[in-house]
Amino acid sequence: MKIFLFTIISILFLGGCPYPSGKQNLETTTMKDNAQFRIATFAGGCFWCVESDFEKLPGVVKVISGYTGGQKDNPTYEEVASGNTGHGEAVQVFYDPSQITYEELLDYFWRHIDPTDPGGQFVDRGQQYRSAIFYHDEEQRRLAEQSRDALAKSGRFKKPVVTEIIPFTQFYEAEDYHQDYYKTHSLKYSFYRIGSGRDQFLEKVWGKEMKKPDTLKQKYQKPDDATLRKTLAPLQYDVTQKEGTEPPFQNEYWDNKKEGIYVDIVSGEPLFSSLDKYDSGTGWPSFTKPMEPANIIEREDRKLFIKRTEVRSKLGNSHLGHVFPDGPKPAGLRYCLNSAALRFVPKENLEKEGYGEYLKLF
Repeated sequence: MKIFLFTIISILFLGGCPYPSGKQNLETTTMKDNAQFRIATFAGGCFWCVESDFEKLPGVVKVISGYTGGQKDNPTYEEVASGNTGHGEAVQVFYDPSQITYEELLDYFWRHIDPTDPGGQFVDRGQQYRSAIFYHDEEQRRLAEQSRDALAKSGRFKKPVVTEIIPFTQFYEAEDYHQDYYKTHSLKYSFYRIGSGRDQFLEKVWGKEMKKPDTLKQKYQKPDDATLRKTLAPLQYDVTQKEGTEPPFQNEYWDNKKEGIYVDIVSGEPLFSSLDKYDSGTGWPSFTKPMEPANIIEREDRKLFIKRTEVRSKLGNSHLGHVFPDGPKPAGLRYCLNSAALRFVPKENLEKEGYGEYLKLF
């Protein structure tokens, strides 16, 4: 389908161009050798679109379009498009981890694809246009799986999330013609993007939540330790910074039944909603799911010599509590949190305190 649309575009605009052979250029080699930068590899259908989306992010140094996940060495565009090599169109994202994290790249990736489509992406059909995350090490694998599972639990999509998480093997740069296509052939690219249905789908699913990771960073930040010691009560500091635990039934929110949202006491980032809160009988505030799964990090915890799953906030990096598999159906989860790690914002104060976007929940 993409070749068909591309043929139409070529006829309409400037008559089209040939596909020169792709070679790994010096700029890419230099970036790979630079210890300051790291690499993430994503497939989300048409690599023109995925490259364009990621290059808009602060902290992303360069995005390269190419092919990965197949059997043939150095495939051409025509060979990949035929679907016979097993490759998919993909991009390599070179980023500065001091400016943007891998978790933020993952969050941005989900907001720019259809993770429920097993047969391609939007107008482009076939395995060569499938969505996938290719992890480069075990940490990327863990974070990718955690991010995918959080999205699946969020209820954002009615269909299952089917995006694959695959070990990275080899990446072949696409022909020079495809690099920065949205810049070098802006009219053709705009015509294709509008016709693909990508943006229409994303607007329908995400709406105003189509925001960049740096937007969250600017709004919700963790203060330095000296500031935290001054602004937090001793118990709040112990819980969020030292992974302490407050006593059950003797904390602020265990029996709070008011409507509103719960935010990180440290950073202010939104985390949970009263709509998902329930009385677990444990004496701590308990929730069936996060309101903002992208702001939650889950980690394995073996401090008590048993395997548990710790829950932390992403931007504040606050210890919040733990999640257990004994909650009510259908999800069967119990996010058991410390009141000392949270601040409750009542429904009537959401607009005034900068959380007006959540009023629609109530």
